[in-house]
Amino acid sequence: MTKSNEEIIAEMQIVTEQMVKDDLEENPDLADEFFDCDCCGQNKCLAGSIQYGDYRLCNDCVLLAETGFALNKFTDIKQLIDAKEDDRLAFDCEFIKNEEQRNNS
Repeated sequence: MTKSNEEIIAEMQIVTEQMVKDDLEENPDLADEFFDCDCCGQNKCLAGSIQYGDYRLCNDCVLLAETGFALNKFTDIKQLIDAKEDDRLAFDCEFIKNEEQRNNS
């Protein structure tokens, strides 16, 4: 029996949530370690992140990636990275604008 898209998405959500729990159980210090996600561009917690080749993705983007793979939306992580480029640029612009406002205060 083939799973519905909703079932696949729900399964992937459970898997990625468990990845965070497992990482924190194995190394609680990860809760305080952050990195800039190569997909969304945001500074995210290292727990639950995955390295895909040259790219490290936060747990939220891992959910997007694994769901996309499971639904056959793409076959290469670079396709997701490219698709999220506008989001990264928007995030960077907002960050720069907020930093300028903070520095001018």
